[in-house]
Amino acid sequence: MYKKISLVLLLLVLFTSLVLAQEKEKCITCHQVVMKGIVKDWEASKHSKNGVTCSTCHGDKHTSPANANLALKPTIETCAGCHSQQAEQFKEGKHALAWIAMNAMPKTSAQPKEIMEGEKGCGGCHRIGKDGGKCDACHTRHKFSIEEARNPLACATCHMGFDHPQYEMWSTSKHGIIYQMEKESGRAPKCQTCHMVEGTHRVMTAWGFLGLRLPEEDKKWEEWRVTILKGVGVLDPQGNPTPRLDVVKAGKVARLTKEEWVAEREKMVKVCKGCHSNSYVKTNFDNADAILKQADSLMADAITTVEGLYKDGILKKQADYPLFPDLLKFYDVPTSIEQKLYVMFLEHRMRTFQGAYHMNPDYMHWYGWAEMKRDLFEIKEEADRMRSKK
Repeated sequence: MYKKISLVLLLLVLFTSLVLAQEKEKCITCHQVVMKGIVKDWEASKHSKNGVTCSTCHGDKHTSPANANLALKPTIETCAGCHSQQAEQFKEGKHALAWIAMNAMPKTSAQPKEIMEGEKGCGGCHRIGKDGGKCDACHTRHKFSIEEARNPLACATCHMGFDHPQYEMWSTSKHGIIYQMEKESGRAPKCQTCHMVEGTHRVMTAWGFLGLRLPEEDKKWEEWRVTILKGVGVLDPQGNPTPRLDVVKAGKVARLTKEEWVAEREKMVKVCKGCHSNSYVKTNFDNADAILKQADSLMADAITTVEGLYKDGILKKQADYPLFPDLLKFYDVPTSIEQKLYVMFLEHRMRTFQGAYHMNPDYMHWYGWAEMKRDLFEIKEEADRMRSKK
């Protein structure tokens, strides 16, 4: 009896292997000539060794060049069939909201389609949240390598440049330098050490992308922050919530309860304590928070200066410009002084507080704080010139 069962199992395994081999051969015969790179990547992947064939992700409708459009594009639900835990974690994090956050910006729809939908600009990075999530943003096709996604270089394409140069700040910090010298020795953290603890795909931070939270116990700081929230259109000029507040909630780009902020901060503190003493960790976080507070004081001063120009009629409010000044219009603002204001907010303020938390003193000071001071001086000087001219 046992011999019969063993024989049946053996035949089943052989049949399955034959079917998989035939399917593999059918796709590979063509793709070794057309797009042969994807064949090479798939053969190097764990998928190829674990029975994950082309049809597992792309379906079986595409059988020739004439019907290539019938090949399905995998979604996060495709991946969830085997990687359910990682998919659920991802859905709870900020990366899953990236497409929503991009489209929530008030001038996104005014940009050339190629920048957003065409993914040649903002959409190229924010696609990680498109259609519920794109696993291939980190585990690139068709190799889908875990090792690749665990390398900090995997983060560099998106977390660099004008408004969020986290990779550049980390890689030139003492943490980043040690990691580059010793690689996976474990002596220094990489991006994934702090933001993907124990491999979790739920990536969140205490302060959120904009470094804003409410409520705030420090009343002076809350006053400055309210001014900034008016500047990003979450509060109206009278301090009342606007429809944009719902967008901020949906995209989780700010922390709107103390409990939410504390929960994320405690997770990060625990990571830091893996290498540093309690007092060292507390001191560094306290100092970074204080840097953000000082940056907010400069930012609020600049916003108030430009707002005063509107209130006094020196700048004329446009019909489609109900919130002024509107920092989230970025480079589509209507005046040169607001161009300076948006750069102060999105480039220099971001570098000030992000540099502090990423332990990069040069980024925090010269690329952030010093530039904010210069921005404020130039904004006030320009405002004085405009008043004198008026």
